[in-house]
Amino acid sequence: MNPYASQLGDQDPLRVLPATPSRLQELAAKIGPERIMQPLAPGKWSPRQVLIHLADCELGFGFRYRQALGETDHVAQPFDQDLWAKSYSVYSAEQALQTFAALRAWNLTLIRSLTPEQLEKPVFHPERGKMFFRVLIETVAGHDINHLRQLEALASKPAA
Repeated sequence: MNPYASQLGDQDPLRVLPATPSRLQELAAKIGPERIMQPLAPGKWSPRQVLIHLADCELGFGFRYRQALGETDHVAQPFDQDLWAKSYSVYSAEQALQTFAALRAWNLTLIRSLTPEQLEKPVFHPERGKMFFRVLIETVAGHDINHLRQLEALASKPAA
């Protein structure tokens, strides 16, 4: 199992995915405008950058879903998050939250329409090997959980 999908444990990805946008909104509000700009730790992203990363990923994952469904023997294209992050200075946390919510709703409409056969469609990922389409969905849900935990840890600490 891949590291993100393993974050799911026994949670249903179709419960995690729709809950993430509102949880991100809550956490961003709790973190506040000053702390949202501060790195989570030395050398790490700020909460704003994490939100932008999530919006970027939702865009990339949506494209990945559609390619995998439309092609036979699809090879998923990995992306380098650090290269994408080089443009993060131009985006605000609010833009990221809005973009993420819209893209997640769009992708969930697709995901909820899938047949059992589509969920079991084989996909190859160069870094993770052969998997089934449903594992793409599990990976995204686990990715959400990973970043939600980071933001929850910060939000639970009082502002300095």
